[in-house]
Amino acid sequence: MRIDFPITLTAADNRKRTISGTIVSWDEKGITSAGATLFEKNSIDFSKPIKLLLEHDRTRPIGKMIDITADDKGIEATFKIAGTIAGDDSLLEAAEGLRDGFSVGVIVDDWDSSKGVMRVKASKLVEVSLVADPAIDSARVAEVAASENQNSEATAEDQTKQEEKVSDTNSEAPIATEAVEAAKSEPVAVQATQPVAYTKPRSPITSQARFLEHSIKASMGNFDSAQYVAHAKSEAAKLITAADDSFTTNPAFKPIQYVSTVVDTSIGNRAAIDAIGSRRLPNSGMQISVPKITTNGTVAETAEADAPSETGIVSSYVNLTVKKYAGLQRYSVELFDRADPSFYDAMLENMRRAYAGATEAAVIAALTAGGTQATAQDATVDGIVAYVKTEAPAAYLATGELATRYIAGTSQWGLLIGAQDSSKRPIFSASQPQNAAGSASTQSLRGNVMGLDLYVSNKAVSTSIDESAFIVVPSSVAIYESPTLQLSTNAVVSGEIETMLYGYLACGVLVAGGVRRFNLT
Repeated sequence: MRIDFPITLTAADNRKRTISGTIVSWDEKGITSAGATLFEKNSIDFSKPIKLLLEHDRTRPIGKMIDITADDKGIEATFKIAGTIAGDDSLLEAAEGLRDGFSVGVIVDDWDSSKGVMRVKASKLVEVSLVADPAIDSARVAEVAASENQNSEATAEDQTKQEEKVSDTNSEAPIATEAVEAAKSEPVAVQATQPVAYTKPRSPITSQARFLEHSIKASMGNFDSAQYVAHAKSEAAKLITAADDSFTTNPAFKPIQYVSTVVDTSIGNRAAIDAIGSRRLPNSGMQISVPKITTNGTVAETAEADAPSETGIVSSYVNLTVKKYAGLQRYSVELFDRADPSFYDAMLENMRRAYAGATEAAVIAALTAGGTQATAQDATVDGIVAYVKTEAPAAYLATGELATRYIAGTSQWGLLIGAQDSSKRPIFSASQPQNAAGSASTQSLRGNVMGLDLYVSNKAVSTSIDESAFIVVPSSVAIYESPTLQLSTNAVVSGEIETMLYGYLACGVLVAGGVRRFNLT
């Protein structure tokens, strides 16, 4: 699998025709060509020579790597830029912050997926590109260096101007002049934001008389009075006063301000998948066959010279069908060209949440179809206790492994939160419960039920009926999935753009006794 991971440069230097910076930060999520991705520590092999490209275009090389080091935070690299027009432009663009991002191109050898994020465990670095739009800000160009003799005359002229500027700054007369002019000037500019370390001046202006006094002193060149007057005017400008002109009389000058934060009520939680864990989907085929022993061999006490117990094992395959889950967004070319960039973030985030919901629902359906119906219990605290104490041992007998997960719908979650003992003391939700049977909180979708890890899924039934909870041995369920992919095309007739987000999932219960479905009395 080939992915491109963009990351922002940390610094630049224009004297030696080199560009340096962090090309990868470990364990920091970014958006790649394969979706949300992060690189685990030391997951990239960079032993081969690497070229620096422009925007992942192999026909546009601009330099080559001359130094690379890896530490606990990520990978730092330095590139020598060729003396070409494209190389000169790249140095200028990096120095000015126009094209100041690094993006690595890697071949992924090993990875897994957790909570919709692709975690790369092993990969090979094939190229690094200089890009305009990086994914994260943790690494920027550390240094951009051009040739030492380039623009020497301009450098000398800039140095002379800088010396003149320092000389002007150190002289006392201009400061006094500027203070007087500020005091005389009728309009005073009010600073919109304050520095991080900012303390309001302790001003002696407490009345109109004192204001007049310091205004006169400021006009005569007193620097402190000029500061007091400027501060007093800025404070006065903050007061809201009545006016003849208002937005009521001038509605044409009342702009509507839109914020970039979008309210999205869709849920992207994948509690069942997180509880069980998913594996990487094989690269080809639409069916996965998992071998399973259906008849076990036997061993029995055997008398001397008697034949041993002989039972041949029997095996079969549990077949899981690979299914595609896809969603499409169609938007006009005008929206594509003229929309605020936040539109794309909101659109893709909404589609990712929808994809997460569809795949979560598929896993809940598989647990319902392939699990074992538990002994009937009431939807009460006593019923929950009986459910756990009965079905956890049954799961062990069926699989030879311990049940460790309790996947609940929102109704059972509420039942756990509000559970009380006979003295009306909380059982699961108190910080120091009298009878500690586990924990369930309104502030977390995770918790504990009598030693089982609690996961709250919004795709399980939302009332306390059959299948409103599952006690699960994780190894008794198989989930295989691919990363989410994006495909965009143009509709030639209308010019509209269609973006499809899709991925593949195969899931199923391998051992029915390892999934115990809640059964309401």
